[in-house]
Amino acid sequence: MPLLGVNIDHVATLRQARQTNEPDPVWAAALAELGGADSITIHLREDRRHIQDRDLEVLRRTVAVKLNLECAISHEMIDTACRVKPDQVTIVPEKRQEITTEGGLDVVQYKQAVSQAIARLHDAGITVSLFIDPSPGQIDEAVELMSDAVELHTGAYALAISPHDRDSRLLELARAATMVRKAGMVLAAGHGLTYRNVVPIATIDGMHELNIGHSIVSRAIFVGIAQAVKEMKSLMG
Repeated sequence: MPLLGVNIDHVATLRQARQTNEPDPVWAAALAELGGADSITIHLREDRRHIQDRDLEVLRRTVAVKLNLECAISHEMIDTACRVKPDQVTIVPEKRQEITTEGGLDVVQYKQAVSQAIARLHDAGITVSLFIDPSPGQIDEAVELMSDAVELHTGAYALAISPHDRDSRLLELARAATMVRKAGMVLAAGHGLTYRNVVPIATIDGMHELNIGHSIVSRAIFVGIAQAVKEMKSLMG
């Protein structure tokens, strides 16, 4: 059974919609842990559209499970990560105009910047994961860059409409997962996963962790965060 990382960004999104102090993502993290979350994931964006620096600082002091910080490869973000020292940093692509992350990081195109970021994070004692598309070329580069882990972008699978397209995307992910495992990197996956589509991803051989946010926070509106996390873990098992 894979571990479950709960992304609490959208709790902060609701707070920032009114520029107030509630709901507090720190409380959400505590409730997610009570529901069985194995890690807490947050994305500190350069435009601070949801998670704020204060959230990262407080969560670093209060989260009892693994704290996974998603961030871009900018100097500012890597500086912040090295200072706060989350348990893991997942390097992701970032565009100001996007609603959510639209694809995996192109580690081939940005190889030098990613290499420098990984070196700095490793020097700070931080585990590094790269959020990439399930492409052999991207995985080969992740190996060369000595990333500790790879999180496969499941967006294309999540958006697939026809059964044929969904099966094709699932096969693509399974093949990429085999490459990641054979390379000795930790295997994770995420983006667009829901209570309806998570099971095939959770059952990919060797899947270590899934990162899920929007679907859990959406479900939590009706049943509470702890229960929403419990339900997702039950499906994954």
